[in-house]
Amino acid sequence: SGSSVEKRAICALLNCYIQGDTMDIWSLPYTFEYEGRKVKYGIEGKGEPLVLVHGTPWSSFNLRHLIQALSSHYTVYYFDLLGYGESDKSDADVSLKIQNQLLDSLIGHWQLELPYIVGHDFGGTTVLRNYLLNQRKYKKIVVIDPVALSPWGSPFFKHIEKHEEAFAGVPDFIHSAIVEAYIKTASYQPLSQETIDGILRPWSGDEGKKAFYRQIAQADSKYTDEFQDKFSSFDVPTLILWGEEDQWIPVEQAHVLHSKIKGSKLVTVPESGHLVIEEKPEALVKEIREFFES
Repeated sequence: SGSSVEKRAICALLNCYIQGDTMDIWSLPYTFEYEGRKVKYGIEGKGEPLVLVHGTPWSSFNLRHLIQALSSHYTVYYFDLLGYGESDKSDADVSLKIQNQLLDSLIGHWQLELPYIVGHDFGGTTVLRNYLLNQRKYKKIVVIDPVALSPWGSPFFKHIEKHEEAFAGVPDFIHSAIVEAYIKTASYQPLSQETIDGILRPWSGDEGKKAFYRQIAQADSKYTDEFQDKFSSFDVPTLILWGEEDQWIPVEQAHVLHSKIKGSKLVTVPESGHLVIEEKPEALVKEIREFFES
């Protein structure tokens, strides 16, 4: 029991989120060592293997609705990318260059032969890099509002790249305000305070603050340039899902990507933005299940 304010205060300390009247700890139970760096992951459910990959500045926390719904039908594997969530936040490579290598290593570690895979935002980019550059085979691919077409990057990203150290040194309360203002632009629907708290938590404290600006400073279109000429080699059933009100990557890009991936299916989700995984998870789950089972 206790007021919602008290619950939120406790949750902020315990790294949990509130679902209805209950507080749940969001924590990944397993650890994988990748080149001496700690990567946290979880496995839920039973059935055919399905891998979920989050984007930036999110973590597996933001996939919780998809994990919960899809684990009734599949064995769901999920993790925090290097530099995100509960995974290693040391001063090292957290760019897109390393994330597809990490994904490839995890799939090997999990001994998955031909899994389904879903990636959102940079997670979608990571899936595309892994499929097109590492030539990892998948049963079916789903990308949700992915960063897929070069060039990309906002004035905010470019500014941080120039002044990373200065940003990493701002007082905590200013840092929190920057991150909160930034993530709110990803959403068309208002985000609950619990969701905002869950997104902010991995980026708090000195280590989290530095990690937030590090991953932005290391973001670079050259990592999507590497596969721009390879879309014609796509040979796997692919579903593209996109929030119609996405302000980060406008829905026009969904149609361009759809035209580049021969035989792909495109579904746009009304009244949702870039953070459609938080805004309209039920609609996504319905489309994903229909696509996997078709």
